[in-house]
Amino acid sequence: MIRLKVTVAYDGTDYSGFQVQPDQVTVQGEIEQALTRITGETLQIVGSGRTDAGVHARGQVFHVDTASTIPLEKWAYILNNQLPESIVIRQVEQAPANFHARFDVKQKEYRYCIDNRPVPDVFFHRYADHIRQPLDLAKMRQAAHYLVGEHDFTSFCSAKTFVEDKVRTIYRLDIEQEGSLIWFICRGNGFLYNMVRIIVGTLVEVGQHKRDPDTIPAVLAACDRERSGKTAPAKGLTMWEVIY
Repeated sequence: MIRLKVTVAYDGTDYSGFQVQPDQVTVQGEIEQALTRITGETLQIVGSGRTDAGVHARGQVFHVDTASTIPLEKWAYILNNQLPESIVIRQVEQAPANFHARFDVKQKEYRYCIDNRPVPDVFFHRYADHIRQPLDLAKMRQAAHYLVGEHDFTSFCSAKTFVEDKVRTIYRLDIEQEGSLIWFICRGNGFLYNMVRIIVGTLVEVGQHKRDPDTIPAVLAACDRERSGKTAPAKGLTMWEVIY
């Protein structure tokens, strides 16, 4: 029996999230079915975390234990031949027996993309939220500065979040422009349900001059979801990297 550490990318548009759900098409479900076809084993993969319906990944990580004797260097090729084109295995490594894809995570990076041009680009409509009004990047960056560091992010997570400890640390929250695309780059030690999307939705309101940047500390202190902005659409969010 060996433990494999696998890095996978996927277009989440047509999936009901990463994690297996009854009667739903999920990324985990597709991968586990492919593994069963390849190995004959009934295998369960353990992901670094969940992504919601419509959210994408460039560097999701999972581990799986298998008794298969397939050579390590052939795993990615064989799996990709069994998976839909919207899921791509990027790398397969042998991991120590005690490696855990979820519990060993030190940092995660998510990126959110906004297509900020008057007419949307059809080639980005699956991967970016389109906002045609110009956004004030300077104001958004000013607001983002208040969110960096260790905070209670109760105001920036879904009311459906059931974990008690909502303190998280954001190490990086940058806003970069690449032509008409605006990227929100958020790296932290962990994220709550819808946390990145609510942060983006709030910063967009700042960029639209609907909210002053200096109100962000009060929003954080309130620990009240009603005080923050809308939840940005899922399609603009990508799990970019998992750091161990």
